[in-house]
Amino acid sequence: MAKNGKINLKEYNKQCRAANVLVIDSDTESARLILELSAQKGIHANLAGDKKTALHLFEKNNHELVFLSDNVNHNKNHSYDSQISFELLRKIRAAIPELPIVMFSSAELSNPDKHHETVETAVKAIHAGCSDFILKPLNKAKIEKTLDTFVPNHRVSMIASIDHNGTNPLAIVGKSPKFSQTIELAKKIAPTSVSVLISGESGTGKELISYLIHQHSKRAEGPYIKVNCAALSDSLLESEIFGHEKGAFTGAYTMRKGRFEMADGGTLLLDEISETPLRFQSKLLRIIEQQDFERVGGNENITVNVRIISTTNKNLLEEVQKGKFRLDLYYRLSSARLILAPLRERLEDLSELVWHFVNLYAKQANRRITKLDTNMLDILSKCQWPGNIRQLRNVVLTSLILGDGETLSLADVSWLFDELQPLPQERRTLISSTALSNPNQTNESSIDLGGVSLEAIERQAILDTLRKTQGNQRKAAEVLGISDRTLRGKIKQYRQKGCLQTG
Repeated sequence: MAKNGKINLKEYNKQCRAANVLVIDSDTESARLILELSAQKGIHANLAGDKKTALHLFEKNNHELVFLSDNVNHNKNHSYDSQISFELLRKIRAAIPELPIVMFSSAELSNPDKHHETVETAVKAIHAGCSDFILKPLNKAKIEKTLDTFVPNHRVSMIASIDHNGTNPLAIVGKSPKFSQTIELAKKIAPTSVSVLISGESGTGKELISYLIHQHSKRAEGPYIKVNCAALSDSLLESEIFGHEKGAFTGAYTMRKGRFEMADGGTLLLDEISETPLRFQSKLLRIIEQQDFERVGGNENITVNVRIISTTNKNLLEEVQKGKFRLDLYYRLSSARLILAPLRERLEDLSELVWHFVNLYAKQANRRITKLDTNMLDILSKCQWPGNIRQLRNVVLTSLILGDGETLSLADVSWLFDELQPLPQERRTLISSTALSNPNQTNESSIDLGGVSLEAIERQAILDTLRKTQGNQRKAAEVLGISDRTLRGKIKQYRQKGCLQTG
């Protein structure tokens, strides 16, 4: 689907279900604008003109946003009733509390009585859980902003997608050559039944790639069963994977199938296989080779047909040398091997991943994002990322929730900088300690500032210092000789003026 890391848009539209919005309005003319603007943004809109249709569409489809008129028909043969709108609002809110709902009204504000009634309706709607209240006639800019806030749909480079229980596909985002090659290799391995070992640091997406292999295999219609080996004690591991018979041990009141048996005809993911004890590894090796086993406490021979995918964040050959992993099991598990690069080696994918997480989480923050702060991207590109993609997701989510404005920035969450440590080579390029202790020193190559306003000089000094301190406001304030509070005020002022996007 992707060539040189670039998405084929036709394949993208085929593989990914468009985001859905539900428009509940008996007046189809007033809903036309929402339908048109949604289509322009690649968002699918379902229109319901009465209560029955609205409930049917709501139960049938997954929606990211609901537009709800304050006057909806009970059905096609009844008159408008605002109480029906609030009844629908309560039912939707009870079913999915986090689903954003925007109510719109056709009240005549020129009429004092209607004006008072509209205010009461708006207050009632917000108290009932509406995210916003809009007056008709609907404004194009307002609807666009609402869609961008609650259903962000920024284009990202997607290498593959995975159907996930009929809901929104799971996207595998990136365009870097190293990551693209890994995905193509995974797709090439998928149609076979060989065992696959996926190695990579924590948070690089090993489980997602495992699911991709399953979905592209001939076993895609079969079960996909996961076992977190690191989360199970030695005594529970065998029972969890192989199952047990009634009375096999204290507390075994009934027979229980194990994960191997549950995965028959499909795929079994052994997550963090390096955390298993040697005794278990010996039994696992025999079962993988023979594809049969006995439940704990039983003597019935059970035959299965299971594909094994294993993941590890350790070097298994080093574990073999330490005597912690069986060499024969390593060879049996790694008929095919994939190595996922850490995020610090996929910097081409950084902005794509940030936009991907904005698409996923911006609506939680009730925030429209139109730009990424260039200083933020510069800081992120210099981090070690020990938590990889998982850590980046948390950084984006935190920035969305604690920040404000349409530009995503780290300026409002300075405490994140304690976690976002730069790479060692980048530390050497930071401003020297001598310069930090004497920021007012001059030299013969200094720029002539004659004719430049003091305000402009101050602004540039603050922005340059923030860049040199990797955005750490506390350090920047120390260098500039001002308080943290003063610096935060200046940053807010520059952001409002758009100055933080320069340089």
